[in-house]
Amino acid sequence: MRKTIFSLLILLLPGAAYSQSCPAPLRDARRLVLVVAPTMTSTTANLTRYVRAAPGAPWHATGGPATALIGHNGVAWSYVFARYARRGEPLKIEGDKRAPAGFFSIGRRFGFAAERGGNYLHLTQGTVCVSDARSSAYNTITSRAKVGWTVRGENMWRVPEYRRGLLVDYPTDRRAQAGSCIFIHLRLRGATGTSGCVSLPEPQLIALQAFASPGTVLAILPRHALDRFKGCLPYVNRTTPEHLRVTGLN
Repeated sequence: MRKTIFSLLILLLPGAAYSQSCPAPLRDARRLVLVVAPTMTSTTANLTRYVRAAPGAPWHATGGPATALIGHNGVAWSYVFARYARRGEPLKIEGDKRAPAGFFSIGRRFGFAAERGGNYLHLTQGTVCVSDARSSAYNTITSRAKVGWTVRGENMWRVPEYRRGLLVDYPTDRRAQAGSCIFIHLRLRGATGTSGCVSLPEPQLIALQAFASPGTVLAILPRHALDRFKGCLPYVNRTTPEHLRVTGLN
């Protein structure tokens, strides 16, 4: 009897069913940055911004699609979302030059400019993102003064692509060396891929920085995996894989 009543409640409350079936952090998000790659080995993807009124409500496109660069070797499933991978699809590991497939919260804006405000990371001399799995600071942004110069990592203040960007709250697994230092950053002229990040031309990146308020989620997925998250994502027109145009957008 209790089971029957619970089932009826699920039918009457679609938002409740949604919250149980959609992966975190997507289930509670009201803003979404959806990055869709044509295949697991693609180096470019389409990025579109969406909003919705409440968890479980329909998504509405607010910007895009824009062409983004992703990993030099395409995408691979983050270990957190390994259960969604199918046979033969790779899992992300450190140094594979693949963007992580899955759902991740977008963090603070960052850049070379000295800006005021608590939601901004000013990259100054010594700022480093640690990619050395031997270090307890793996997958964190810290300073060379704290970790020294023998620890492997990206000296962010020296990377031109990091003149402007957004942090991605990519989960850490040092033992598995499951990947580190994932960002959304500036796309430089002539670039053909990234080391695992998402990169955009500056006008689109500026628009994304303005859009990404706290709680915004980044989704990176190959096109063929979209159906694994039915009811959780916006509908994307799957009949034009070369362009991945979102239905209803110009």
